[in-house]
Order: sequence, then structure tokens, then C-alpha cells
Amino acid sequence: MIINSPIEHQYPMNSTVSALDQLKKLTTVVADTGDFERMKEFAPQDATTNPSLILKAAQQSNYQSLVQAVKAAHPGMKPSDLVDYILVAFGLEILKIVPGRVSTEVDARLSFDTKATVAKAKHLIALYESHGIDRKRILIKLAGTWEGIAAAKQLEAEGIHCNMTLLFSLVQAAACGAANAKLISPFVGRITDWYKNKLGSNWSDTNNGGANDPGVTSVKTIFHYYKQYGIATEIMGASFRNTSQILELAGCDLLTISPELLAELQNSNAVVDTKLDAAQVDKMEVLKLDESSFRLQLNNDAMATEKLAEGIRNFCIDTEKLEALLAK
Repeated sequence: MIINSPIEHQYPMNSTVSALDQLKKLTTVVADTGDFERMKEFAPQDATTNPSLILKAAQQSNYQSLVQAVKAAHPGMKPSDLVDYILVAFGLEILKIVPGRVSTEVDARLSFDTKATVAKAKHLIALYESHGIDRKRILIKLAGTWEGIAAAKQLEAEGIHCNMTLLFSLVQAAACGAANAKLISPFVGRITDWYKNKLGSNWSDTNNGGANDPGVTSVKTIFHYYKQYGIATEIMGASFRNTSQILELAGCDLLTISPELLAELQNSNAVVDTKLDAAQVDKMEVLKLDESSFRLQLNNDAMATEKLAEGIRNFCIDTEKLEALLAK
């Protein structure tokens, strides 16, 4: 696990050390983008991608040569198959920039098919390995469904590491830990979006933001559960809406951050303190994680159920848009 140790010294309030550099002393910083040219300036350890991010990057003029090169190398290939080669092409470029790992996502349309998910993951790994990339530098992103978690258990047993995405609940996180998944990505901002929409005019940035932000508290709960039960799966907070959410999770194993928010942190000199501490955890009961118990607990969490379904739908839509783009 790549975790930076908390710093012993304190930065002065008006330090010239940026908030981003301070954060890097507490947490492994990951770039959340397919725009590999832009991530260079922030020197992240790892990088994450998803169908939406790759679609966005593939539409940019500065990446047309890469897209066309992939298409030219595989004439006549169906767009649905070509997508894998595009994902890996962007991943290969990203790995020239980051010293660590890149996350590449399995087709979201396979989120409820364990067998097909395993096959697709192995295909993606084979493509990377055909270019001389060690599989240890690749994280295969899978949706946090029961079927996706079952696929992760099989893949991890074969040395293929997984990044479990679309995580919105403790039961999903606990099941991923039980499956020995390498990493989970709880979606901080999307959790907050749901509660903000539900509360409407009753939402208060003062009362519901900062340490009380529901996305932040969700990750803290997962962190405490993992530390209490000695779960080795790495926690990577994701889908941030603002820098406050990021700084409230300083000390988390990893945080994947968009270029826009990385820039804000780089231009800030705010003091960054550790907010998550493995030595100070809340006591929680162990969850039942058989299939029926998992499905019931997830079903009883309206936010997690709705956001998981929405996330899968949107990734499916963007995958189809990417296929349409490649068909031109």
C-alpha cells in the first residue's frame, strides 16, 4: 500500500508551501482525468480514468492523433472492441507521466455479469502486458455491485488488482474488503449531491458542509471500519466537488482529484492538517456480507441504491457515445 506518513512539523499560516504539497505529505494524491497533458504540472503518484473522462479527452483536438493512430492500427474493428484499445492507449500515455498506477474501467454494461467482467478485465491486462507494462501498475475499475465484487475476488486471486468504483455505502466497502480488493473509491461529491438535493432549501453549507459533509462522513465511517477490522484494502476518496471535502479527508490512503481542484490546492497556502487517524476510530459492529444480506442492506440505503444505479447508467451512456465517436 502506498501511504505517506503524516508530517511531524507544522506549516506556518502564511507558508509558501502550497496546500497541494502539504496534502502530498499526508495522502497519496491521484489525478482524476484522462487529460494526461494537463496532469503533468501536478506530479501525481497515480491516475484514474473512467468512460466519461476518456470520452471527454477523446473529443479534444490535442488527442485526435492518438485516437486516429489507434483506429489506423485496427482497421475494420468494431467500435465496441476498439474502445478497449482506446482506454489502454490513454493509460499507456498516462503511465509515462505518473510513477505509480493507472486505473482503467471495465465496460459498465457488464456490471451485473461476473463472468464477462472477469474476461474483460483479463483482456485489458493482456493489452497492457503486450506493451511491456507490469500488471502491478494497473488497477481494473469495477462497479461496486455484488457481481462486480465477486469478479474482483476472482481477479485479485490471480494477481490482477482492482479499484472498486461507484462506492456509496459501508456495506459495499465492507464487501470489497472481504473480497480482498486492492482499492475502493467512495464517491464523496455524488453522496453530497444526493443529500443536498433531498434537503433542498433546508441544506446549509454551515451545518452540512466541512466535517459534517455527508460525503466526507461516509468516507470517515469506511475508514474507521477498515482500521477497526484490519482490512488492508486501500481507500481512495473520489468525485470531489470542492477543496473543503478534500482537506477534510487529509490522511486518507489516497485522494483522486480533478485538475481543476488540484490547481486550486496548488494556488492555496491554507494549512493542511491530518483529519483521518487510524489510532482514533469509532467502534462498529461487523456487517453480514452474504449475498442476501448485502443486497438487503444496499437496498435499504436509498442514496446508495439510487447513486449506484445512476452511475452505472451514465457510464453506459458515455461508453456508447465513445463507441459512436470511434465509428465516425
